[in-house]
Amino acid sequence: MRHAKALRNLLLAFALTAAAGSAHDLDQDEALRLRRSGELQSLESLLAAARARHPGATLLEADLESEHDRLIYELEVLTREGTVRELEFDARSGELLKDEEED
Repeated sequence: MRHAKALRNLLLAFALTAAAGSAHDLDQDEALRLRRSGELQSLESLLAAARARHPGATLLEADLESEHDRLIYELEVLTREGTVRELEFDARSGELLKDEEED
């Protein structure tokens, strides 16, 4: 059941994706394959990390992109204060790469 929820969340995230700059988005099949193989952190765990930094934040958008041979989760969240923030995580290690206010 827990895995089903995580997979549902992952698929939901890709339903919300949008193209970005020089990076390219991974399709749902590739993302699912990488997640099942254990190569990616779960979206659920990274969203928890985002909410630890910004308690009560709501997920607005999530992308999984490949940038220069590195897989990046880009999360856009709305904080309780009404600020939109963009966070980037290394999808393999979970390392926070960026946390900035969206323009």
